[in-house]
Amino acid sequence: MKKFFLFLAICFSLPTVAQEIKPDESLYGTAFWEADTLGNHRAIVRLDSPTETAKIYLPWRRRDKDPEQKGLIIVDAQTGKQIVNFYRKEVNREFGILFFQPQTVPGNYYIYYLPYHSSGGPYPKVFYTREQTIPDVRWLAQAQTQETTAPEASLIGFQSRGSFNSFYPMEIIATAKEKAALLQDHPDKKYLLFAEDRLHPIKMFQDIPYRWVTKGAGHPFFAEADQNEYFVFQIGLWAVGEDIKNIKVEFNDLAGTKDTIPLSAFTCFNTAGKDWLQRPMQIAYHIPQHQIRPLWIGIQIPAGIQMGLYKGEVTVSGDNVEPQTLDLNLSISDRILTDKGDSDIYRLSRLRWLNSDIAFDDDIVKPFTPLSLSGNTIACLGRSVSLNSFGLPASIQSYFTDEVTEIGESPTEIIQAPFRFVIEQNKKNLPWENKSFQFTQKEKGKISWESINKAGNFDVRCEASMEFDGFMEYKITLKALANTAVNDIRLEIPMNGSVATYWLGMGEKGSRIPKEYNWKWNIQKNQEGFWIGTVNAGLHCVFRDENYVRPLNTNFYHSKPLIIPECWNNKGKGGIKFSRKGKDMLIKTYSGSRTLKAGEELTFIFKTSVTPFKPIDTEKQWTDRYLHSYEPIDNVVAQGANTINIHHGTPINPHINYPFFRPDFMKAYIDEAHSKGCKVKIYYTVRELANRAPELWALRSLGHEIFSAGKGNGFSWLQEHLEEDYIAAWFVEKYTDAAIVNSGVSRWHNFYVEGLNWLVQNIGIDGLYIDDLAFDRTTMKRIRKVLNAGCSAPRIDLHSANQFNEKDGYI
Repeated sequence: MKKFFLFLAICFSLPTVAQEIKPDESLYGTAFWEADTLGNHRAIVRLDSPTETAKIYLPWRRRDKDPEQKGLIIVDAQTGKQIVNFYRKEVNREFGILFFQPQTVPGNYYIYYLPYHSSGGPYPKVFYTREQTIPDVRWLAQAQTQETTAPEASLIGFQSRGSFNSFYPMEIIATAKEKAALLQDHPDKKYLLFAEDRLHPIKMFQDIPYRWVTKGAGHPFFAEADQNEYFVFQIGLWAVGEDIKNIKVEFNDLAGTKDTIPLSAFTCFNTAGKDWLQRPMQIAYHIPQHQIRPLWIGIQIPAGIQMGLYKGEVTVSGDNVEPQTLDLNLSISDRILTDKGDSDIYRLSRLRWLNSDIAFDDDIVKPFTPLSLSGNTIACLGRSVSLNSFGLPASIQSYFTDEVTEIGESPTEIIQAPFRFVIEQNKKNLPWENKSFQFTQKEKGKISWESINKAGNFDVRCEASMEFDGFMEYKITLKALANTAVNDIRLEIPMNGSVATYWLGMGEKGSRIPKEYNWKWNIQKNQEGFWIGTVNAGLHCVFRDENYVRPLNTNFYHSKPLIIPECWNNKGKGGIKFSRKGKDMLIKTYSGSRTLKAGEELTFIFKTSVTPFKPIDTEKQWTDRYLHSYEPIDNVVAQGANTINIHHGTPINPHINYPFFRPDFMKAYIDEAHSKGCKVKIYYTVRELANRAPELWALRSLGHEIFSAGKGNGFSWLQEHLEEDYIAAWFVEKYTDAAIVNSGVSRWHNFYVEGLNWLVQNIGIDGLYIDDLAFDRTTMKRIRKVLNAGCSAPRIDLHSANQFNEKDGYI
């Protein structure tokens, strides 16, 4: 800021040639003003000599695509009055030329160049429109005759409304002339490389920043790091010649005088990783011609190595371009970090959490018990499933009492007969020949099995598993041995009539089950299955595509809807039908007629859970007394509460789904709560992410893996810095906290679970307040394991909106 005021003083005393002004740091500052109508950005100019018409030249170097369509507001800084008499001579992304009638001379003038209007509320709509002011006709005519002689106001500088709104330096574009000169220095290159530190995240994909003009391309990277730090930096790629396909990044050891940092310590998050199911990812990373993309790279610096300079190389290549190499130079200090840098969120060391495998295992969580296997019968807490030779349930029993408070001795049989996977041909069900059946995995929390079968012209493989809470997953693959026509391929579940009492799903609210029903697949509906049962015994079943991706939940459903499982749907022929036969209920998930070619395969996936899951803990139900408010602990105790939910948008948890900004304040609050007999749970989920998350720019570089594609809009910061290809989510005006929507499931779920563990271990939270489930079953198990491992009697609340509406897909 001192530099800014020094520059201001110089501008008052010396004439300047505006066209020669370069965008160095002294030109940019911050201030605060009312943003609505004026916007977040302004230029300051000064005029010292009286005149009827003055010229303003603004070398603003704007990242927005259509500045000529945006408004301009000129305000007399001394009086605060808006200048009506002005017009724009030329407005483009590089500069603007305006003429105006000054009111106070000598004096300063503010030019607001991104004014907007907002609808307000938690989902604001923000509009940028041209100015509505009309200059006086006589002044305008006279001013247009004086353009070549009008005195030019001196540019003092540019200001943003606070540093978070600033475009400097990574969103100040290079001019066309500057880019051409840079390309002339590298005439044979199809792409240019620019190494950047973590403090200057690459934010623009369509333009290079002016910073790269002064740095130049291909230069070595120098940085400092501590021992045991997870050090993060980036390499920017500018595809100047053509599209770059399948970018690859290769490393070698960083060599010091005595020690080395091995290449195994390197990770490029854009090209490789582990997904939320811990499957290795080799990512096809492409860059369209003329665009820019960052490669975010992490290095695990070993602890105990000799301090000093370490040198190595990173090589970037693609399918259609020659490799290029950058020199890396890291100066390692004698300081040893105990937490790899995680306590400083701006180090970005937490990016390694994207590939975390914490709590990913087949263990169990309380109060569930280890699975047991006796013959073909698998038992879990309060339930058992017996399998036939095909691997389908032949018997499903629940031992829960009617009150679901205990596990009794007498079982309730849920199905009246075994599940049947039916292939119907010529109006007859094909007989099955079982070739083999075997258990392939036996763990405390998961048992898996496989069967090989034959039916007519089909080889049929059944792969399935059951987990500690009664969840079963089936994958049935058919392979046609010859060209074959079938009437139907379906799953039949014959349910015990005394159990098939209530139902939920397929667009129906919980109620008594009708005698018959026929349901069809519809992408407009977030519907994929049902629950049918009674209080102490039932089945939940869903039917999935083999390329299933979790749709967005709540009112974002239509932005990323359900992938209809084509094997089950079969071009609209499939559906779910159930009807009573006597007292019992037959449920058919059918797919209809089709013809398969020899060698063609179909994969039918369904998942079912045996309910209920565990006895109700009535003591917890009546002894936990909640207060959903951030209040002094003494106030909480005085009201009789003993469990506090801390929402986002509060002083200790200001930004949605990123509860890491004020750890000391949060810990102090929780410590006091614990000392006075209270638990504290925090709002933390993955449906959306605050725009202030330091990892935001790295996550954006991963395409649509972490953030959903969308039409943009929303709060002004999102439009000005992200511009496009996002879905605007919840907004809290008090903290100018503007979130964007996450994708269904991704590596962000690994980050989330690791982040939860950090909160448990370092802050002492007692559980979670989850605002709608935006993660899958695997992530939920990991969450529970982390909480159980680090908390005493942890709690999880689920807050869910009524999703029986059009926006949510009538779930």
